[in-house]
Amino acid sequence: MNIVLIAPEIPQNTGNIGRLCVATESQLHLIEPLGFSLAESRLRRAGLDYWPHLSLTVHADWDGFLRKSQPRRMIFLSTHGRNSFYDWSFESEDFLVFGNEGHGLPGIFYERYRDLLYRLPMPGRHSRSLNLANTVGIVLYEGLRQTEGWGKPS
Repeated sequence: MNIVLIAPEIPQNTGNIGRLCVATESQLHLIEPLGFSLAESRLRRAGLDYWPHLSLTVHADWDGFLRKSQPRRMIFLSTHGRNSFYDWSFESEDFLVFGNEGHGLPGIFYERYRDLLYRLPMPGRHSRSLNLANTVGIVLYEGLRQTEGWGKPS
């Protein structure tokens, strides 16, 4: 799987997501601008000693990401998605795209990728969203459950 973070703002979230990518052998793509330095101690602390093992690509912008990665299939996760991400049939090379903590996805994405917008169901009435690192983990593990059979009895 491929995790794509667009302009992430909080180093601890990105560090935790990097650690998750190492644990699942997933590729992490960061789309600039970043709200922190990759050398920042809070990022390294959250990623622990896993960070050197991370498969990481930093892209200057969205168009550069598209040119270099040439994603065949993308799913965009947003609180504005119409469908539950549980309705997506994952494939092992999918790109799971997440906006940043403060603003979500860039505004133009809501029109450009309208049919690829999915949400994480949240029945709680008093919550707008979940933490980015938690959301990435939930969606990634569902993708791995579908594609790798994780969670099925041996």
